[in-house]
Amino acid sequence: MQLDPESQAFLDLIKKLGRPPIDSLPPLQAKEVFRRGRMVTQPDLPQVDRVKEHEAPGPHGPIPVRVYRGAATADLGVLPVHVYYHGGGWVLGDLDSHDWVCRKIANAAQCAVVSVDYRMAPEHIFPAAFDDSLAALHWVVENAAKLKVDAGRMSVGGDSAGGNLAAAVAIALRDAGGPVKLKAQILVYPAVDLSMSGDYYGRFTRNSGLVLTDETMRWFIDLYIPKAEQRKDWRASPLMASNLKGLPPALVLLAGFDPLCAEGELYASRLKAAGVDVRMSTYPGQIHGFLSNGKMLPKANNAIDDIAAAMKQWL
Repeated sequence: MQLDPESQAFLDLIKKLGRPPIDSLPPLQAKEVFRRGRMVTQPDLPQVDRVKEHEAPGPHGPIPVRVYRGAATADLGVLPVHVYYHGGGWVLGDLDSHDWVCRKIANAAQCAVVSVDYRMAPEHIFPAAFDDSLAALHWVVENAAKLKVDAGRMSVGGDSAGGNLAAAVAIALRDAGGPVKLKAQILVYPAVDLSMSGDYYGRFTRNSGLVLTDETMRWFIDLYIPKAEQRKDWRASPLMASNLKGLPPALVLLAGFDPLCAEGELYASRLKAAGVDVRMSTYPGQIHGFLSNGKMLPKANNAIDDIAAAMKQWL
């Protein structure tokens, strides 16, 4: 397996610019480096029908959310809705870092997208991000009429840490037994085992030159869940859930050059074994994070098409 040329060029540019590994920086500095990097690698923002900021109440205080309605949906009335949780290792990222992704999904799937700015580590440790993610989804349901969305045609999704949160929210809603029932979960290279206890690590090391390595994952997890005994809680590690039956259909979208690829494959296989309708799409030559770096990694557009196709089928 080889890196796609654009992936290699992306990594070469990072090396040329001398950007230090994220896990070598203090968290506040890492947040700023991530923010500046996204300004360079995120494409120009596509036009959507409208964007509006809101605040959802949560157990830890207000949660900023951004609601997008796809282009050419003004005459469609009530839209299906996708609740999106951004990636960034529960430490990095915000509404702006994944603005392009949410706009593209809203346009491609002809839906509304609600992006959630959940609390992040190290200021807010587990389970704050999960609590915010679940609370924001309930706010969408409770305000569906005002938002002109159909809570009966709702999906959750996210990339990396956001995929982790989406998977955990799907389990929480199933266990609650209603009234909210998701139509789909869209998991983009999700982190699903924060105990790092599986045999799927070790292939990617600090010296690999990749954006995400085993060491970077350890850095993120240490900041998000400093108490090791909590890392097997299914809210942190959905792969550790004892039962995955009854979960909504899932698209699991993976990158080949990613330390999370193997655990994503395992989660997809466990979902399938539990009787869940699963579609897995792997981009073998891509790196972790390619979805939100579409300016330099154009296969992000293909991934958005995969996401939209799954949403149109299930929603």
